[in-house]
Amino acid sequence: MNELDNQQQAARDWFEALRDRTCAAFEAIEREAGSAAAFDYTPWERSDPSGEAGGGGVRGQMVGKVFEKVGVNVSTVGGRFSPEFAKSIPGADENPSFFATGISLVAHMANPHVPAVHMNTRFLCTTKRWFGGGADLNPAIPYEEDTEAFHARLRAACAAHDPTFYPRFSRWAEEYFFIPHRGVPRGVGGIFYDHLECNDPGEGATFVENFAFTRDVGEAFLDIFPKLVRARMDMPFDDADRDRLLTFRGRYVEFNLLYDRGTIFGLRTDGNVDSILSSMPPVVKWP
Repeated sequence: MNELDNQQQAARDWFEALRDRTCAAFEAIEREAGSAAAFDYTPWERSDPSGEAGGGGVRGQMVGKVFEKVGVNVSTVGGRFSPEFAKSIPGADENPSFFATGISLVAHMANPHVPAVHMNTRFLCTTKRWFGGGADLNPAIPYEEDTEAFHARLRAACAAHDPTFYPRFSRWAEEYFFIPHRGVPRGVGGIFYDHLECNDPGEGATFVENFAFTRDVGEAFLDIFPKLVRARMDMPFDDADRDRLLTFRGRYVEFNLLYDRGTIFGLRTDGNVDSILSSMPPVVKWP
């Protein structure tokens, strides 16, 4: 993989810093619950099929009392897309070289009243450059006030940059986080955005502007989700609640394996399989 330029390095540094702060915040919640659980970190390297050095990343995972399983992964990879896959990636049809760096997080909670959550932000470079990502809440037992608080925080992050962002990106999340074969949404939504292209000054949104928005998405997530966890993690639950949680997780698995772009991108670019599939819950059931 080639040496990183200033934009690529800045994005990588931010994603890794967000990983560190997020893991520390989640470990603090475990301490409050009387648990000594902590993240284990596993570095991995990637060999690109082109023969070039392909970069790599670090898989972080914790199994605790509150977080039944949570993965917080960062990666920085590069190389060349396969000719077939390049056709589906903006800016790669003529030149298949690519660079990608990002953070991906999925938390599956032990208490059925605490929502599962997903957050991902990324920066990709081909002959074009763009940011993508988002966050969505996935409660087995939904609470309207939790849904409203989650959306309100993301709405505020969007509003600070563009008044059209939240209407566009929340609607995109509704469409994206949907399970067609079930005819149901994966959760209660959030925001999803992709191909937020970085232009030269005067020609549209720049790297600086799009990077600032992507950072604010990460900050919004880190602000709101721990609050939701603390509000629900001590609630009592019974076997019926647990059964509802495990069945709900089955829908989550179906979406991630069949439709999720991040899963498909990781597998199609020879990423680390354990990191890619760390989004899978530890226990799940189907009727």
